[in-house]
Amino acid sequence: MNKEKLVEEVQKISGLSKKDAKKVVEGIFEAITNALAKGEEVAIAGFGTFRVVKRAAREARNPKTGEKIQVPAKVVPKFRPAKALKEAVK
Repeated sequence: MNKEKLVEEVQKISGLSKKDAKKVVEGIFEAITNALAKGEEVAIAGFGTFRVVKRAAREARNPKTGEKIQVPAKVVPKFRPAKALKEAVK
């Protein structure tokens, strides 16, 4: 499912216009993104938790040349599904 299909599903379920459903979806994405950018955790009961984790610097190899390269540390978003979501997907 892509963003457009998600908007259509929100529209069907909520009865909102397509324009309003798109605003809702984009608003949710923006709110989650802003919270993660601040280093906050976003927990949605029954769905899951979004958080930011720091990946340590590491050594890797260039697959073409076999040369060792240093991959710097970075911060990445991570999602942990709630038990209810895991059960629904089974």
